[in-house]
Amino acid sequence: MVVALDGTVLLVAQPALQRDFGASTAQVQWTSTAYLLAVAALLVVSGRLGDRYGHTRLILVGVLGFAAASAGIALAPDVHWVIGLRALQGVFGALLQPATLALLRLVYPADRLGGPVALRTSAIGAAAAAGPLLGGVLVAHFGWQAVFWINVPVALALAALTFSVRVPAAPTAGSQRLDLAGAALLATALAALVHTLSGVPEHGWAALSTWLGLAATVAVAAGFALHERRAAHPIVPSAVARAVPVTASLVMLLVTGGALFGALFATTFYLQDVRGLDPLASGLHVMPLTVFMVLGAPVAGGALRRYGPRRTAVVGVALVAVALAALARLDPIGAWAAAGAAFAALGAGFATVMVTATGTVVGDAPPGYAGVVGGLKQTAMSIGPTFGIAVAAGMMPPRLSEAWAPAAQASSAPAPSAPTLLVLAALAALALLPALLLPGRVCKGVAHGHDT
Repeated sequence: MVVALDGTVLLVAQPALQRDFGASTAQVQWTSTAYLLAVAALLVVSGRLGDRYGHTRLILVGVLGFAAASAGIALAPDVHWVIGLRALQGVFGALLQPATLALLRLVYPADRLGGPVALRTSAIGAAAAAGPLLGGVLVAHFGWQAVFWINVPVALALAALTFSVRVPAAPTAGSQRLDLAGAALLATALAALVHTLSGVPEHGWAALSTWLGLAATVAVAAGFALHERRAAHPIVPSAVARAVPVTASLVMLLVTGGALFGALFATTFYLQDVRGLDPLASGLHVMPLTVFMVLGAPVAGGALRRYGPRRTAVVGVALVAVALAALARLDPIGAWAAAGAAFAALGAGFATVMVTATGTVVGDAPPGYAGVVGGLKQTAMSIGPTFGIAVAAGMMPPRLSEAWAPAAQASSAPAPSAPTLLVLAALAALALLPALLLPGRVCKGVAHGHDT
């Protein structure tokens, strides 16, 4: 919740931060990009560290480091310090996320993971939704620094709580030595990919920088794959790479996450740049998505226990795809009731996918590797939205209000973002393929990744 809240609350604080430091738009964007690059690059590596040194230790280091970096940002003398400390904050944020999933796997058997995972999903959704409101109150009354100061007491309380919690010892899986060369190659490949995709909204898919970035990503990824085949202690162990439910869940999360966030990107720009709504009004139009994501997670946890991962995932993916296709035919303002229903279905569907995929990834983790699969899951959740926004931005006209205004004036016409939403609906539908590879139902005791 701390990490999710920090991400959305910053969006409200950035304009005030820009005014205080006289920063450029590019510098303000880097306050988000630096954090995102650090998190995406280090999630898998941090999961591996947790498997070796203990996930409770990583949570302690993560929350204390997150608090220290937050305090440093609040005291930063200029925007360059903010950017650097945001990257450091991302390092500690990367330590936190896989560790929470790994601890759930240590405490709960696979057939009881649905409830805790659903609670985690609801908490993240609630925190992300509360971010803009809380950020607005803090910035208005205490300044932009307050959105970082608030992390400090919360993180200290979490550290104290972690000291009091005792969890079962993690099973060992042979040598847990960290392959530094493999870790560096993986971090470089992921950082290059995220940096390239983050630049697509500004430069486009046809830009030389985009192609060079993608080429560099492929080259480093190929080097990483070759190194992993020869390494005695690979970052992604072969037992994890061969686990079909884990791989299928990761692909499903990446694809549906991309479709969802790409749709939010396109819809938000349409509502604000074309229809002229302010951020609060546009946020209210998509509020059913957040509400049903929070409410849908516990329902999805119950469905996962009763019907198993495969059927639950198929229903979730289908809801996402159908909701996006429905939104492509609607004007969120002119048909607000129908659009609200579509956003609600989108939120419920994505919550179902998240709960099912997370429960399957963590439940089917080979013994001793809960941290690394947790890192892979969080990596998919980081790259998917970046990819989806890049897809949506690549299809949108450079001057939104001028290009979309004629169509927006026709009340009987679908929203001008319809082609983008239809492409994203098709992208979401592709997630049905990995969904069909999930187990038929949850195994009792420890999940093994087979049909039972």
